[in-house]
Amino acid sequence: MAYSKNNNILAIGECGLDKVCQTDFTLQQQVFTQQIITAMAVHKPLIIHCVKAYDEVLLLLQQHKVEVPVIFHGFNKSKVLAQQLTGKGYYLSFGKALQLPAMQEVLTGIPRQQIFLETDDAAVSIATIYALAANALSIDINALSLQIKKNAAAVFAAWSDGTSDHAT
Repeated sequence: MAYSKNNNILAIGECGLDKVCQTDFTLQQQVFTQQIITAMAVHKPLIIHCVKAYDEVLLLLQQHKVEVPVIFHGFNKSKVLAQQLTGKGYYLSFGKALQLPAMQEVLTGIPRQQIFLETDDAAVSIATIYALAANALSIDINALSLQIKKNAAAVFAAWSDGTSDHAT
């Protein structure tokens, strides 16, 4: 936990649950639980990696009454799940999946105040991701960029000193 208190560490993650990897799922749940506890103790956002385990991730977040911002990284699931997650105040980060029209539709169905964009390890540029998102949202790239900056400020700046009263 000592490293997580460092001011250069902005978030806890990428952490979560993955039913496709070889690591024992019970062990993953134990480690993820400790990461949730750490994020809460140091007042830093959680960046969530979730593969085929949304029910379990949501249950753990609920059980621990997570009050720090939560960002689901690499979101590529349904509009219904996107609305469920954003309805709980969580953020979604979109990447290469925005190349698919169905994912662009998902993006348009959630509040702009709860989106982030990423490339992760994909062979697609961030400029391409921004262009796809701006086109889907029918806004120009500058407006999208400003929105993402506001979202980042809301998540990271407000929580960086551990004094925020905001809850997700």
